Amino acid sequence: MEDNKDYSYFEGGGTLWSIMDTAIDAIVIIDNRGLIQVVNKAVNDMFGYSKEELLYKNLSVLMPSPDKERHDGYIDNYKRTSKPQIIGKGREVSARHKNGKIFPVRLAVSEVTIKDQVFFTGILHDLTAQKNAEDELLRLAHRLEDEVHKRTEELSEVVNRLLKVNKKYQDEIAERIEIENVLKQKEEALKSLLDKEKQINQMKSRFVSMASHEFRTPLATVLSSASLIERYERTDQHPKRQRHVQKIKSAVNNLTNILNDFLSLGKLEEGNIASKPEEIQVEKLCKDIFEDMEGLLKLGQKMDYSIDTTIHSFVSDPRFLSNGIMNMLSNAIKYSDTGKTIGLYVSDEDGYLKFEVRDEGIGIPKEEQEQIFTRFFRAQNATNIQGTGLGLHIVKRYTDLLGGKVDFISEYGKGSSFFIYVPIDKS
Repeated sequence: MEDNKDYSYFEGGGTLWSIMDTAIDAIVIIDNRGLIQVVNKAVNDMFGYSKEELLYKNLSVLMPSPDKERHDGYIDNYKRTSKPQIIGKGREVSARHKNGKIFPVRLAVSEVTIKDQVFFTGILHDLTAQKNAEDELLRLAHRLEDEVHKRTEELSEVVNRLLKVNKKYQDEIAERIEIENVLKQKEEALKSLLDKEKQINQMKSRFVSMASHEFRTPLATVLSSASLIERYERTDQHPKRQRHVQKIKSAVNNLTNILNDFLSLGKLEEGNIASKPEEIQVEKLCKDIFEDMEGLLKLGQKMDYSIDTTIHSFVSDPRFLSNGIMNMLSNAIKYSDTGKTIGLYVSDEDGYLKFEVRDEGIGIPKEEQEQIFTRFFRAQNATNIQGTGLGLHIVKRYTDLLGGKVDFISEYGKGSSFFIYVPIDKS
């Protein structure tokens, strides 16, 4: 190592190095002089340098101007004032490839002291694909705006011609007023269509961002497990094959749930879905749901359910109701640890049949509870758990179609109870 400093704790291999080298994002560790001490394989792939080309070089080699020239000043300023500018925070910056290409990255920096030596760890995520997707969406938005502008000009020409005709034929004032009203309605309809197109573009942007994260993990699991299955050819390796088959099934099930959420949301947004009421047997409904969800339980989890009502049957849409209850049960299982109990309890209350799903999971932070039914919303303590942020939004939309209501109570770190209230209709 340079300057006779003891950095031997960075030498060697082991589990930590294996984890770092297989990480998707680039990881760089520098000392308090800005010299690179450790890089993982993703750094080599992202920047085009070999490990040997980067070790003990100044970190500025990975930066474009003007950050390249200012980097040492940033470190000196931090050592002098102890006031962090980016440490402990994530932000978007520009990075420089070995071939000179500048590209965007997401940078998170943390500080650690080892044997009285201060080091900084940077984790970088390549944003090139995301930026390209955003640029494509922006181009589509501009095309849409141009088309709307063109249509508006055409509409304006029509209005001008009509005004000239009205001036020539004053005796047709009544007809002119009627035409103007029609044109106003068309203009409002056009504005409504534009608003809807903008909402769709926003949904597309959120979908691209979410899909890049939510689809990657299950797809990687399928690919990894499929590759491993090929290695287990002997009969005595059947349990290992079966375990990876189960992982593939679970990953595919996760992808199916994500796609189902988007299909359901699409139908709801387009208004292409309607309630189809029929008679529902309370006990059979709960038993069927219980059996369907039991196979999704984590190791050691168990389900409990009880029916405390004199209502044996009622009229509603079984698809909407089952979807809502199963969605809440799926959340309860997903956000609860192993060994916890998931409960489904039915009772009647003030003319409603109440379905309660209770868990002992992570709970919802109080300051975020008002947004829990908002489309795409996910609480901060759930961002590391797979999900689309659409489930509870869809549950509420379905419940509204049934003429019912949804509610919940939750305590952060202790669990939640979600309620679906369905009107009791025996006719």
